[in-house]
Amino acid sequence: MAVNLSKNGPALTDAYNDVVNGRTATNWVLFTYEGNSNDIRFAGKGDGGLEEMVEELNSGRIMYAFCKVLDPSSGVPKFVLINWTGEGVKDVRKGVCANHVHSMANFLRGAHVTINARSDDDVEPAAIMEKVAKGSGVNYNIHKESKQNNNCDPPGRVGAVYKKVSASDEIQSTDRDNFWAKAEQDEKTRRQEERRKAHEERQRLEKERNEWDAREADERERSRREKEKEIDQQRRVISCKENPCPTIHQLPTNLIYKTSCPAAAASVSHVPAPVSPVCETTAFPVEKEGE
Repeated sequence: MAVNLSKNGPALTDAYNDVVNGRTATNWVLFTYEGNSNDIRFAGKGDGGLEEMVEELNSGRIMYAFCKVLDPSSGVPKFVLINWTGEGVKDVRKGVCANHVHSMANFLRGAHVTINARSDDDVEPAAIMEKVAKGSGVNYNIHKESKQNNNCDPPGRVGAVYKKVSASDEIQSTDRDNFWAKAEQDEKTRRQEERRKAHEERQRLEKERNEWDAREADERERSRREKEKEIDQQRRVISCKENPCPTIHQLPTNLIYKTSCPAAAASVSHVPAPVSPVCETTAFPVEKEGE
C-alpha cells in the first residue's frame, strides 16, 4: 500500500521548508507513521544538528530524518536523508514500509547523502560527516551552491509527476534498493525457517500419536486375551462341578478305565488327588483282553 503524504501535507511541507530555506535556525526534522497506518506525520525538529537529531531516533519505529550540515571540505550546506528502521520493528512492517522509500525521497528531495540505518552505529555523526566529505566534488562553486540552496523551491503536493535524476541520485537509489532487497530476503528466509520448523513439529506429533495408538491397541488386545482365558477357566470349573468325573471303584470290575482325571487316578493308586479346579477329560471304559 502506498504511503500517504496528503493527510498531514501542510505540516509536513512546513517542517521540510524550515530546514531547506534557511529562514529559521531549524536544521533537522523527523517524520514517522501514525500508528500502524501508512499516514506520515511530523515527529519533531530542532536546531542542534546531527547530534541532537540522532538522539530522537526511536528503535521501535520507522522514521525519516532530514538534516542540514556544513560540508567540512567546502563549507557548503549539504542535506542528509536518513531512512531509519529501528531494530524493534516487526519484519512484516519492514516489508510494507520498504515500498515507501522512493516516495519519501521524492518528497524530501535535495539530499546529497542518503543513509539506510538500523542501529545507533549507523548514525554516528562522525561517520555521517565523513560520507558528506567523500561525496564532495573537487570543482564545487561555493557561491553557486549557496545561491541554489537559498533559492530552493518549496515542495508541492506529491503526485504522479517524476523528475529526471542525476547519476549520484541513481547510485543512492541503488543503495536503497539493495538495502530493502536484503531486508525482504531476510524476511523470506525467516518465513521459510518457520514453515520448516512447523512441519517438523507436526511430523513429531503425528509420530507420537501413532506410537500411542499402537500401544493402546496392544494393551486392549492383551486385556481381551486375559479376559477370554479367565472366562474359559471359569467355564471348565463349572463344567466339572455339574458333571463330576467317575472313580475306578464306581465302575464294573471287568473294565479298566483310562482317564486323565486326577481324582479317578488317585482312587486306584491310593495317592491323594492333586487339587485341580478342572478335569481335563472324562474316563472312557476299555474291556480287558480275554473277558
